[in-house]
Amino acid sequence: MKSGDRGILSEHDLKQTSNKIAYGIMVLVICAMVFSMLYPILMMMFNGLKSNTEVNSFPPHFFPQEWHFSNLKDAMNYIDLFSYLRNTIYIFLGNMLMTLVVLGMASFSISRMNVPYKKAIYFFFLMTLFIPASSYMVPNFVNLKELGLLNQYAAFWLPAGANTFYFLLLKNFFDGIHPEIFEAARIDGASEPRSFFSIAVPLSVPIFATLAIFIFSTAWNDWFWPSLVMHSDDKYTLATAIYKYVIDVKALNTNIKFAILFLVSLPPIVVFLIFQKFIMRGVALSAVKG
Repeated sequence: MKSGDRGILSEHDLKQTSNKIAYGIMVLVICAMVFSMLYPILMMMFNGLKSNTEVNSFPPHFFPQEWHFSNLKDAMNYIDLFSYLRNTIYIFLGNMLMTLVVLGMASFSISRMNVPYKKAIYFFFLMTLFIPASSYMVPNFVNLKELGLLNQYAAFWLPAGANTFYFLLLKNFFDGIHPEIFEAARIDGASEPRSFFSIAVPLSVPIFATLAIFIFSTAWNDWFWPSLVMHSDDKYTLATAIYKYVIDVKALNTNIKFAILFLVSLPPIVVFLIFQKFIMRGVALSAVKG
């Protein structure tokens, strides 16, 4: 341990019997959590590399008795994953742009500008978090239908500009930026939009990176809303296509299903492992204050 670094428990503390027991229990709980998270992923991977007969055999085997790596190639040939991946990326990029421009400028206005009744506006947005998402799904669908936006990517981009949770995260992050920076910019003649794009956005890379991961995860995993607003097969997202053409198909071999699910689960895992530090830092810096 380096000089000046100290954990929650020092080496002297760990010599005490009570601390050893508590530390041991904590390690066991962490190991149980790690096992519960890794087991489904490993099960998908190994079942995707088994023969269909072995997957459906009883008692089941965790490790394949025969490795069939050709299942991965068959999974790629069964469904056009890249086409549906492209649709998912389109939705993610549009949602990210709406979050940056609409929610970013709205939260910056509430945080750094003299907006009338901005506290009332803030608490109004805060109260909307108590409304279940299922209660405004039908009104959103009706509004999009009246606007002629069904079967369009705008059906995802427009609601993304009204995400209260992201708005509050951004607002509280902007509250933590020193106001003297923006005052100096105003003295130099910078307008509010220029202060936002030239000062606030570069200083807010951690929170925007965090929101990018959240938005990517939502676009990747959501299947219900795309199945409602998208009516063309060529515009389905990856999750919707997996549900309609893989999960809900009984004629497809079980091992190929597991192989497809394993391939689809890899990208979000890799993205999270690479950018997890942004999640921790962004959430910590923008924690909603009471």
